[in-house]
Amino acid sequence: MDLQNRINQVKERMNAACIRSGRKMDDVQLIAVTKYVGVEETRAVMDHGLLHIGENRWQNAKEKWEQLHNRGTWHFIGHLQTNKVKDVIGKFTYIHSLDRVALADEIEKKAAALDITQQCFIQLNVAGEESKYGLDPEQLFELARHVSQLPHLQIVGLMTMAPLETDAEATRPVFRELRRLRDELNDSGILNYEVLHLSMGMSGDYEVAIEEGATWIRVGSAIL
Repeated sequence: MDLQNRINQVKERMNAACIRSGRKMDDVQLIAVTKYVGVEETRAVMDHGLLHIGENRWQNAKEKWEQLHNRGTWHFIGHLQTNKVKDVIGKFTYIHSLDRVALADEIEKKAAALDITQQCFIQLNVAGEESKYGLDPEQLFELARHVSQLPHLQIVGLMTMAPLETDAEATRPVFRELRRLRDELNDSGILNYEVLHLSMGMSGDYEVAIEEGATWIRVGSAIL
């Protein structure tokens, strides 16, 4: 199956999930995760109209970003070490992996130096898997209170990764809980703005994620 057919298949399944859950396709944005491919494959993805690009390491993204950055919107979706913030700030519109106070402080410092506001998702380890990064959900409000004092950092959503399951239906409780946590954060009033987005769902489970309210899905292998 060629690239266009794979993209069409993903979009058809996205649309079906939206119909099942009473949502509109415009409610969900598709991030093409290009972390395992090079410049030409990424260029081809963009040529086919997928302009939200997800990368998880700067060293892997660097050549692609340098050649293609002005064509789309770049999302940093991997674990971000504090000493690598300098490489990401000013290049990636969204950081999906904010998971600790020290990282928030470094993002604030670098964003202030550039006089920009960095848009971030707080990454939560909803499933409690030791092998995955992300903040313990019980610490969400504490981090949000800290971020509320950082003028160059804006929380636009929450992010999680569900366990790898043979049956995608098994991931539903994880996605449902992330949505509940976002709603609880908004109800708390800790931030003086509404947190709108949920970054959840990958190639194996994005349909369930959409049914549970995902606004961004991160799809790699189903496309590439």
